Amino acid sequence: MQAVYVLRLARKNLWRHRLRSLLTIAGIAVAIVSFGLLRTVVDSWYAGASLSSAARLITRSEASLSFPLPVTHAARIRRVAGVAAVSWANWFGGVYIDDKHFFAQYAVDADSYLELYPEFVLPPEQRSAFQRDRRGVIAGRKLARKNHWQIGDTIALKGTVYPGNWSFMLRGIYDGADSKVDENQFLLHWDYVNETMRALLPSLADGVGVFVVNIHDPSQAAEVSAAIDSTFRNSLAETRTETQKAFQLGFISMVDTILLAIQTVAYVVVLIIMAVMANTMSMAARERTREYATLKALGFGHGFVSMVILGESMTMSLVGGVLGIALTFPVAQAFFSATRDLFLVFQVEPLTVLLQLGSALLIGLCSAIAPVVNSRRLVIVDGLRAVA
Repeated sequence: MQAVYVLRLARKNLWRHRLRSLLTIAGIAVAIVSFGLLRTVVDSWYAGASLSSAARLITRSEASLSFPLPVTHAARIRRVAGVAAVSWANWFGGVYIDDKHFFAQYAVDADSYLELYPEFVLPPEQRSAFQRDRRGVIAGRKLARKNHWQIGDTIALKGTVYPGNWSFMLRGIYDGADSKVDENQFLLHWDYVNETMRALLPSLADGVGVFVVNIHDPSQAAEVSAAIDSTFRNSLAETRTETQKAFQLGFISMVDTILLAIQTVAYVVVLIIMAVMANTMSMAARERTREYATLKALGFGHGFVSMVILGESMTMSLVGGVLGIALTFPVAQAFFSATRDLFLVFQVEPLTVLLQLGSALLIGLCSAIAPVVNSRRLVIVDGLRAVA
């Protein structure tokens, strides 16, 4: 029964100064939205790695990704125990219209590459058309939609890694098997690029950026990786083989400091609103010193007064927190729509929602500590005299 009285008093106290309460709730909501959005940005950077296939390995040059490997390595990799299939890809790096129209371009082995990426869903007739036409390319659905491409369109690229003006024919548009598959890739024939370079610039021919290796048993990834690398140890082109997830995390590690800064800002935002909320509760407690003294004079103990203060603080923070959580989803969707080329997926994870709710509870709890301590120290006579 006492809990009911506490809740009633807390609710009435909350709306005694409506404008101040509404502004505080709005501030909490904004802080919770900001916290959730920043957390989602960090999660989205790691999304590509978390979605990687456990059965795919990436083999690259031990020296650096910028050093190509001989394409002849493919045959030797196929003979390694545990290897199911091998393909390869090179970064093409062409410019479409201008630098603002950047997208990922890979010169791949047309006959084997798509077999290793079943998540790229391509109609059989488009796949056959791509494999038959050495100038043919396939593009992801999002990339084609963004550039208004249709099957049969001619796409001109200005080479950077491979010099010259290149002209390709769009033969296929693939869809992702689910919403988390990257639909912004552009795939072209490695054979076509290689033969052109062999005629014009032989030093750039017969080189491969990475080998994509499919293995029979994902649990044997470490053993197969070591076997591949030992095959080329002490050769002129030593290799480094790792899981696709580890390979992608290697790129993410380049911006680890930035991601750490983003996460730090997310928690700083919560701390700032906690300070604001604590100040609001302290103001409210000072205004009600006489009321708290009166309650104690009527026989209500320290615990009851403390629960009234805590109830008001927790109610305010939870209202702001729930409002912030509800707003996080449309705000995240709007942010993703404005930055579709930056993130593969942009979803608010359940853990982020739990952290948001926990942050709201923490704000309410910490903001009530000082007023509760002061109320317990309050002497009835002094409290009545202070406001009389």
